[in-house]
Amino acid sequence: MTEYIEALHGVLESIRRTQMEAIEEAGRRAGDALAAGGILHVFGTGHSHMMAEEAFFRAGGLAPVNPILSPRLVFLEGALASTRAERESGYAGQLLEKEDIRQGDVMIVVSNSGRNAAPVEMALAMRERGVAVIAITNVRQSRETASRHSSGRRLFELADVVIDNCVPPGDAVLRLPGLANPIGASSTVAGAAIINLISIAAARRLQDAGVEVPVLLSANVGESGDDALQRTLSRYAGRIRYFAD
Repeated sequence: MTEYIEALHGVLESIRRTQMEAIEEAGRRAGDALAAGGILHVFGTGHSHMMAEEAFFRAGGLAPVNPILSPRLVFLEGALASTRAERESGYAGQLLEKEDIRQGDVMIVVSNSGRNAAPVEMALAMRERGVAVIAITNVRQSRETASRHSSGRRLFELADVVIDNCVPPGDAVLRLPGLANPIGASSTVAGAAIINLISIAAARRLQDAGVEVPVLLSANVGESGDDALQRTLSRYAGRIRYFAD
């Protein structure tokens, strides 16, 4: 267990050493979009869908964040069904029919492999709409595998900003004697850290521009007030469907 924690420290240290410039750029783009009245959208498939949830309605997180979620992609209709859905051509387009995406917004697409149809099509669709794409992906693994999308392209080849999650190919970080497969996933820890770093960088960008930073306070600490929370959320209810009553 100590080795696992040390391995996670190593992943986070690699992010600190090699990815901060890209994260700053992602924060700049997100901050500028929010300052102009835009929205930060987040999409992920498989376990990467948790990054959309991490960014959304989060104590200490930014309010104008729209998670693009689907029961098929978050295991609610079965694990194997989720795997099939993220490889299904055209499914990303179906999800976007329910979303209010506008030119000038910013989209974070999270995919460890970066090879499946849904994240690739999401990135392509955003480019067509004039939306900047930030990718969080495992660049080494993605380079070593073929795309499952008809274009032959992978997520890191389509994004305006690419952030490498710095995890080993295959995600797991430990080898145990007598165990054939590696164990101890790391991409969720890495992805959550990157998501929050982008939020922090975006908040700093808003501060520098003299724009109010809409950070959510926990509803379970002190007397934060449900009325104040509702007022904050109501500002974005027209753009973020999970804020609608």
